[in-house]
Amino acid sequence: MSRTRRLFGTDGIRGKANSDPMTAGTALRLGQAAGLMFTRGPHRPHVVIGKDTRLSGYMIEPALTAGFIGAGMDVTLLGPLPTPAVAMLTRSLRADLGVMISASHNPYEDNGIKLFTPDGNKLSDEMELEIEAMMDSPLADRLAASADLGRAYRLEDAAGRYIEAAKASFPRGLRLDGLKIVLDCANGAAYRVAPKILWELGASVTQIGVSPDGFNINKDCGSTVPDLLCAEVQAQGADIGIALDGDADRVVIADQNGDLIDGDQILGLIGHSWAKSGQLRGGAVVATVMSNLGLERFLGALGVTLHRTQVGDRYVAARMRESGINVGGEQSGHVILSDFATTGDGILAALQVLAVLVQQGRSAAEVCRVFEPLPQVLKNVRFSGPSPLRNEKVQRDIKAAEQRLNGSGRVLIRESGTEPLVRVMAEGEDEALVTRVVDDLCGIIAEAARVPERAG
Repeated sequence: MSRTRRLFGTDGIRGKANSDPMTAGTALRLGQAAGLMFTRGPHRPHVVIGKDTRLSGYMIEPALTAGFIGAGMDVTLLGPLPTPAVAMLTRSLRADLGVMISASHNPYEDNGIKLFTPDGNKLSDEMELEIEAMMDSPLADRLAASADLGRAYRLEDAAGRYIEAAKASFPRGLRLDGLKIVLDCANGAAYRVAPKILWELGASVTQIGVSPDGFNINKDCGSTVPDLLCAEVQAQGADIGIALDGDADRVVIADQNGDLIDGDQILGLIGHSWAKSGQLRGGAVVATVMSNLGLERFLGALGVTLHRTQVGDRYVAARMRESGINVGGEQSGHVILSDFATTGDGILAALQVLAVLVQQGRSAAEVCRVFEPLPQVLKNVRFSGPSPLRNEKVQRDIKAAEQRLNGSGRVLIRESGTEPLVRVMAEGEDEALVTRVVDDLCGIIAEAARVPERAG
């Protein structure tokens, strides 16, 4: 029987800072176990560590560092940098392991730890299970001898290396001169690098969310709260708005009217553009089960297949590698362009959108909305204790709800990988029917969460 991951969720380990499992003790133990697992060959093993701007990063970073040093690894500290920058530097510095300390779009109270293999990819489920098993086993006799302890260094030009790599992804010969952009960095990891990238490519940049204080990451700003971005785009008369999340691995766009463009539209835009230019590989785009049916239909009309995976950008990335596809992502704004990066990169995705704007010389509203989405409703039901999805009546009612859509839509019910939530989504041609289906299912699931199913 296969083991279930205890610490790792859909995107590393995550939780409330200074509460189990997101404690200094867990970080220390993780550093020891992962350090031992990723020590390869006779060379001096090496790990790079980046973080976002959360207060708790000051606790988790030194604990991880101590664990890795105790395992005999040298540590390179990158400071605040986007998650994709950490993945990129893991590869370019030939490190044995990369670590990002971040809870992405969550509030400052939370934090998380993401691990990257030497090639910059997120760990597989099997690797995470192996690390958990090592953390639960005696490690003292396997740690480094006193003379073999690692050392910690700080890479002073880490930000500059990522800035140059990001600029190199922008099509040669194009510039952003004359383009007015509002950029919201969510008071997160990209607050220094993202404005410089856009400015150095020629844009006029209005910056918001660039004053982190340890507490305000993602607070009323960024890709998950884009109201500030939309209002600022209209107030500034900007051509486009770009909102990143706390670790800059996702992005949403606002057109010149302040209307939002989500990850599905961005995938459709880049997929279409790259298919026309011959840059798209594999004749396909990878998305998750959450992506809108409208995207699938739009790409299908272009002769481009849409592959779907379970939710989580690491599953998207894995399918892309398996199938030789270089464009993939999620509706939430994780966009992976494997010609340039191994994980979701909000800045690189935004640059590709801006490239199409410049090439076509049209407004963001004309360029970025490439398909008409089907009505889609998503709601969450919070629970405690056992998952209400184990309830047999709930499963019967989900099947009945699918039949109500008469083959013109779909129902997707799943548990969150990071919170005790059931996510209830439906989409179809009839918006009123879709809304009723979701509301009815939310009520059924909430009731099951309150009343445990009886045995027998």
